Amino acid sequence: MNNKKKVLFNAAIFILVFALTLWGVFHGEDLGEMRDAIYECRLVWLLPAVVCVFIFIWGESMIIWDMMCSYGIKLKKGICFLFSSVGFFFSCVTPSASGGQPMQIYFMKKEKIPIPISTVVLMIVTITYKMVLVIIGLGIVLFARGFMEQYLGGILPVFYLGLGLNIFCVTFMILLVFHPFLAKQILVKGLWILEKLHLLKHREGRLTKLEASMDMYHETADYMRGHSWLMIRVLAITFVQRIALFAVTCFVYRAFGLSGTGWMTVLTLQSVISVSVDMLPLPGGMGISETLFLAIFPPVFGDLILPGMVLSRGLGYYTELLVSAVFTLVSVVVFERRVKRRQEAEKMNGRRCAAR
Repeated sequence: MNNKKKVLFNAAIFILVFALTLWGVFHGEDLGEMRDAIYECRLVWLLPAVVCVFIFIWGESMIIWDMMCSYGIKLKKGICFLFSSVGFFFSCVTPSASGGQPMQIYFMKKEKIPIPISTVVLMIVTITYKMVLVIIGLGIVLFARGFMEQYLGGILPVFYLGLGLNIFCVTFMILLVFHPFLAKQILVKGLWILEKLHLLKHREGRLTKLEASMDMYHETADYMRGHSWLMIRVLAITFVQRIALFAVTCFVYRAFGLSGTGWMTVLTLQSVISVSVDMLPLPGGMGISETLFLAIFPPVFGDLILPGMVLSRGLGYYTELLVSAVFTLVSVVVFERRVKRRQEAEKMNGRRCAAR
C-alpha cells in the first residue's frame, strides 16, 4: 500500500512539474512561429541526436555487463540494456532520480543476482556518474574563466550550487566507501542530533540497519581496489555517456542551419546545465533545465532560442524518457516470462528427482 502511495505521489509531482514547466516556457510565446521553425529543421541532423540518446542508455548497460562479468555472472547485453532502461526511466520521473536504482535492484533480483552484488555495482555506477560531472564542473571553473564570464554571468549562483552539491555527494560517497568507520561515526552522530532536535523519531532498529549497511560500503571499497583497471574503463565509458547526451544540443544547433559557435562551446554550455540541475529535487531537472537553457544559449541560437530549447530538451530528456519507458514495459514482460520459465524448469527437475 505504501509503495502504491509513493508511486501516485511521484506521478503527481511529475505531472505538476511538467504542467508548470509548459506554462512557464510557452506562456505568451508565439507557438505558431516556433512550430514553423521546428518544421524547417534538417532531419538528417536530428537522427544522430536520437542515436546519442541510445548511446547514453547503452553506455550504462555496458558498465553493468562488464562489472557483472567480473563477479562471474554471465548476462546477455540485451538484458543489461533492460536494466539500464529501467534505471533511467524511474530516475527521470522521480525527484533527485531517487527511484532508478531501487527498481534496478528489484529487476536484477528477478535474474537471481544477489542484492549485495547489484548494490555494489549500482553504487559504483552512481559514484562515477556524478564524478564525471564534478570533473567537468571543476574543469570549467579552473580553466574556463573567460567562458564563464561570457556565457554564465546570470546563472553562476545556480551553477556553483549544483557543482557544490555534486562535490559534497561524491565526497560523501567516497568517504562511505573508503572510510566506513569515520562515515559510521558521522552518520551515528547525525542520527543522534536529528533525534535530539525531534526531526526524526527514535527507533531501536535504525542503528542496527545503519551498521549493517556499512558492510556494503566496505565490500564496494574492496571491489574498487581489486578492479582498478575496470574502474578506469567504467569512468571512460561514463565520460562517453555524458558527452553523447550533451552532443544532442550540437546536432540540434546544426539542424537549424546555424554556424559560428564551436561544438566544444555548445557541449560545455549543455554540461553546465547538467552540473547545475543534477542534484536538485526535481524529476529530470524539469523546469530549471529549460530556464537555464533559455538563459545561457541566446548567444548561440539567437532568435531560434525557444525552438532550439524545445528540440534539445525534447530529444535529450523526453526521448530518453520515452525510450526508457518503452523498454521498461518490455522489461516487465521479459523478466516475468523468464521467472516463469525458471519456475517451470525447477518443477520439472523436482519431478525427475522424485521419480528417481
